[in-house]
Amino acid sequence: MINIIDCRKEKNNLEINKLLNRTQLDFSGVNDTVSQILMDVKSKGDNGLIKYTEKFDCENIKNIIVSKKEIDKGYSSCQRDFIEALETSKKNIEDYHRKELKNSWIDNSKDGIMLGQLYNPISKVGLYIPGGTAPYPSTLLMCAVPAQIAGVKEIVLISPPSKDGSINNKILAAAKVAGIEKIFKAGGAQGIGALAYGTETVPKVDKIVGPGNIYVTMAKRMVYGYVDIDMIAGPSEILIIADDEANSKFIAADMLSQAEHDNLASSILITTSEKIASEVKEDLSEQMSKLSRNSIMKDSISNFGAIVIVNDLKEAFTLSNEIAPEHLELMIKSPFENLNNIKNAGAIFIGEYSPEPLGDYFAGPNHTLPTSGTAKFFSPLGVDDFIKKSSIIYYNKKSLINAKDKIIRIAEEEGLTAHANSIRIRCE
Repeated sequence: MINIIDCRKEKNNLEINKLLNRTQLDFSGVNDTVSQILMDVKSKGDNGLIKYTEKFDCENIKNIIVSKKEIDKGYSSCQRDFIEALETSKKNIEDYHRKELKNSWIDNSKDGIMLGQLYNPISKVGLYIPGGTAPYPSTLLMCAVPAQIAGVKEIVLISPPSKDGSINNKILAAAKVAGIEKIFKAGGAQGIGALAYGTETVPKVDKIVGPGNIYVTMAKRMVYGYVDIDMIAGPSEILIIADDEANSKFIAADMLSQAEHDNLASSILITTSEKIASEVKEDLSEQMSKLSRNSIMKDSISNFGAIVIVNDLKEAFTLSNEIAPEHLELMIKSPFENLNNIKNAGAIFIGEYSPEPLGDYFAGPNHTLPTSGTAKFFSPLGVDDFIKKSSIIYYNKKSLINAKDKIIRIAEEEGLTAHANSIRIRCE
């Protein structure tokens, strides 16, 4: 069961280090396999893609293109209340991400000098949405909507087919709600290769976003440079900071909501209360026994979960910032007063009635978040991820003459005489 670490008397450095290195991905076992798959797809196009699709997903894939008829059938097979929930979620995501839009700008405040930035959307984006036992239509919306707001003209969706060659109906329904029509039956490293290099059927894109298993993650890492990617995502994680007035049942429920993702997911509680620590441990066992994915939760909670008792909130925030969690929940008396103490977190959930699943499905902020401590330098997926910036530079002759000596001095110091000549020849 979950481990309780008491840091009030000693730091328990070994246990804390385990938390800090909780889900570092080990790619060594899949490197060669992924590399070979990518080479085959790059060199053989559709034949390579179909070869691995039939090997891993569907033994006899007749057509990797998802037809409009299939999309409509998937959509109509879903219950109306689910469709309405997707539509409301999409609107909330749109409302939130529309605020991120930026405009191109030019500053000509200096005489004869004009500087600025020109914003343009990425032209083609590929979405990878997992299928299997836990399909993520919510992730499709989270990836597609910011791209659409940014102005991306072509969005291509791939998802692994089931054994009968179909794409999960919930994913097709979300695609229709999002207005995505280019959908292909392709998963795993082979699907990433198809998006990165292009095949006779699947168009090459400029950026790939969306989560996947370790083969998908490694493939994204390997094709980076041919295309851009969103981030290297690890297993899901949550960290909750709680004081003595927190609700232990709420805390346990939220920890389990992450633990059910997979057995590598990480659920951590940092609390100033020994009583809360004890109650949460009991509540975890009680709630887990009633939930459908309890075997996955047990592995996750036992191997990557922890309850940490600290002296005060200052210690709690220091440890949280070092862990840099994907999801951070504040179940403390004065959460808003403590926001400035948070330096590293993907998404912050404030108060007892802002649980992490609210962000996963409905509130509007993106749930594609940095994991495995990368919140120290990565941000949630957003409109900016689908936009390129170009610098604008204009000097008239007088302005260049005024600056020439300093430019030439730097160029000659670097030994780049042609750079210096480019300036000098205009000013003689």
